[in-house]
Amino acid sequence: MTFWPRNLAICLLALCCVPPLATAAEGDKPPAKLGKALLASIAVKEDYPEGIAGEGLFGEMKPHLRDLIDRLDKAAKDDKLTGVVLRLRDPAIGLGKVSAIREAVARVRKTGKRVYADVHTAGTRDFLIATACDQIIMPESGSLMINGIQAEVMFFKGLLDKLGIQADFIQVGDFKGASEPLTRNNMSPEFRAQYEAVLNDYYEQIVETIAKERKLEAAEVKKLIDRGMFSANEARDVKLIDRVAYEDEWHDALKGELNADDLAIERDYGRKKSEDLSGMAGMMKLMEALMGGDQKSKNSKNNKIAIVYIVGPIMTGESTVGLFGSQSVGSDTIVKALRQVNDDPKVKAIVLRVDSPGGSALASDLIWRETVRATKPVVVSMGDVAGSGGYYVSMGAKKIFVEPGTLTGSIGVVGGKLALRGLFDKVGINTETISRGKTAGSLSFTDPFSLEEREAWKRMMLETYHQFTTKAAQGRHMELKKLEGLAQGRVFSGRMAVANGLADQLGTLEDAIAEAKSLGGVGADEKIDLQLLPKPKGLLEQLLGGSSVEAEIRSLAPEVAESLSLAAELRRLFAEPTVMVMPYRVRFK
Repeated sequence: MTFWPRNLAICLLALCCVPPLATAAEGDKPPAKLGKALLASIAVKEDYPEGIAGEGLFGEMKPHLRDLIDRLDKAAKDDKLTGVVLRLRDPAIGLGKVSAIREAVARVRKTGKRVYADVHTAGTRDFLIATACDQIIMPESGSLMINGIQAEVMFFKGLLDKLGIQADFIQVGDFKGASEPLTRNNMSPEFRAQYEAVLNDYYEQIVETIAKERKLEAAEVKKLIDRGMFSANEARDVKLIDRVAYEDEWHDALKGELNADDLAIERDYGRKKSEDLSGMAGMMKLMEALMGGDQKSKNSKNNKIAIVYIVGPIMTGESTVGLFGSQSVGSDTIVKALRQVNDDPKVKAIVLRVDSPGGSALASDLIWRETVRATKPVVVSMGDVAGSGGYYVSMGAKKIFVEPGTLTGSIGVVGGKLALRGLFDKVGINTETISRGKTAGSLSFTDPFSLEEREAWKRMMLETYHQFTTKAAQGRHMELKKLEGLAQGRVFSGRMAVANGLADQLGTLEDAIAEAKSLGGVGADEKIDLQLLPKPKGLLEQLLGGSSVEAEIRSLAPEVAESLSLAAELRRLFAEPTVMVMPYRVRFK
């Protein structure tokens, strides 16, 4: 089995340059009292998956990243609001999502509204989002942990040896370490070198962000990171936060700072309300939700920008949602979506939002082909992870946007199998085979590759690798020799990818949409509709495909559910001969 980076625990971000709020000049009259100051309260506490939230009865149970960003952008435009309170409660998000939230906070502040970070027990993710705000507030009993960054890789060869299972894998690219945790007991020098380079860049981004936003010297920030843990009062004393106060205390203090007679907080600002399902209109809404219909944009006369989400491991066939909540990207589903928007005259450009560690080489190539065939401009926005097959589907775009902490690259190929003969012997299972042809046993999971099978398998993988590097060089307008120097399975942070030419620009999904509008001939101020694809399944499909057992396992043992989900995905993935997938599950903490 092979694992890849998911839910990276540490977050790296674009630095938000926000002009200071205007203050009254000496001798000016004090501003008139507001009467009542209204603040929008928005909780940030989920894992905020990419893609489209399901419509209908349960569509809001799991808010997606787009929902949160839309709520912040709504607050930025709401003239009734004086400011926003971000209630940061340990969101389980990765690098790209933290950066996207920070940029949305910056857009609120640019309108003159103040943004307050309300944090209790803050880790690095919470804190890096909080530093984008005007003030960071913590109760006296709160704590702050900024411990730097660490990468952990678990190796399973010893366990497989005890079980009598032989991992027989072939990789093309010296740095393509996807199979190493199954074939080795520790990191190869190449594997270690590339992740040290990425880790160094992540660390520097953290230091730079804190130093800039908290107006500290980089050397001092590094000392604070080495110290690691702070009580609320200690964090204030070293200028990591601004205020130590309970909620009622800082509410009272803000009235004075905002020169208001009263302070009102609108809880869960911008969150969609539950649908009213009473009467005939309610019945129609229910039927629409059950069937997965979407009538909201059909009557619009606006031009459109299509956002096609590529989220999860890439497989051939249709996209699926697994028993334990995982999702995979099906090439048939994405190709159909790309053709649909390319044929729609109202769609002026296409944005691919990629958050995928890769997967099937065939599926990745089929999606890539559809992007280069499109007559509409295609722009890519990379999220937390967009490597290997996730990079393959991106490289034909007109422009690639990445977050500073996006994990990308990994241009390489891996393939192989787990040979179970030793395990079968241990448990008393005997397998006999009759075959014709020197490579007949290539797909057998009983025995490892024979010499002839290995040669045939590697020949095919080398051809796939040649296609990958050649198309990447063409897409990036780069000499093949230079591209090959960036390939071999190497991984890069988003900031590194921009520096070496594998991506074009640091930016969020909103930046990619703005670029798509420009390339599509849409005016910057022209009102457009965003068409989000693939459409989520209807409520009826969700109900029929759901599982109460799944919910129980996820609530009681999320790690077990995640492992079972990954195992199911990998079993399907390695049924194919050539795979483009990021190196194992590397956890950044």
